[in-house]
Amino acid sequence: MNHDPREPNPPAQAPQNAKSDANSLEALAPAAPALAEPEDPAAARIRIVLVGTQHPGNIGSAARAMKTMGLSRLILAAPEKAPDRDSYALAAGADDVLAAARIVPDLAAAVADCHYVLGCTARSRRIALEQFDPRQAAAACDARARAGGEVALVFGRERTGLENEELQLCHAAVHIPANPAYSSLNLAAAVQVLSYELRMAALAAAPAQDEAAGGRERPASHAQMEGFFGQLGQALDAIDFHKGRTPEAAMHKLRRLFLRAQLDEREVRLLRGVLADVERTAMLLAQRR
Repeated sequence: MNHDPREPNPPAQAPQNAKSDANSLEALAPAAPALAEPEDPAAARIRIVLVGTQHPGNIGSAARAMKTMGLSRLILAAPEKAPDRDSYALAAGADDVLAAARIVPDLAAAVADCHYVLGCTARSRRIALEQFDPRQAAAACDARARAGGEVALVFGRERTGLENEELQLCHAAVHIPANPAYSSLNLAAAVQVLSYELRMAALAAAPAQDEAAGGRERPASHAQMEGFFGQLGQALDAIDFHKGRTPEAAMHKLRRLFLRAQLDEREVRLLRGVLADVERTAMLLAQRR
């Protein structure tokens, strides 16, 4: 990752052992509110993992970067020190994210239940991994999360980044294309860049919910479209549309027509209501004969 090796240490604190002080987060937290549910359900399946963090203040700054972009799941893999009062000071209101952070012994434990893992790295390594820029990475993460997968974005140590063994646990690598003449980028800034891109990907992909604002309904799912096509076939049979001809050719054309229209859920409901009336009318006419 593009971390600055000259990144200053936060004000000196009494040394804390991260493993023995894993439970100290709750004690240090200044009565943080309960962790709010993300506004976008996909965000709840995306976690930020910090590996071997050296300065507790950077953990707080990363939590702040996350919360500003709608992310809330923070995992600390083998930090050198547990979050302390400087962490909460630099979190600047993201106390809930920090208090809910989990400390685990290593990266493998942090991503054990994940379906997709991206590692942020500053330079090419001997391990061959697909390379993404932040925008590509965010789009891939958002798509995996919307499909129901657990996703992790992993950031390494401030000075040395991720080890090759840790990158082996990742599906792909992310590189922030900083100025090559001065590629210094500290941990929290790197988290902010990726969190921003995740936010933009979410805003582009999430279905609009506010119809008053002119938003579009959620696109119809495959199952909803198949239900519609099944009812369409029944309605056409009920009115003897095919006139003894095989229905396959007409249905193929109608499927292509409606699929090309990219119907949303409301439109499918409307059309199925029309078909229900068609079937009901056909049944009443048949009874009168």
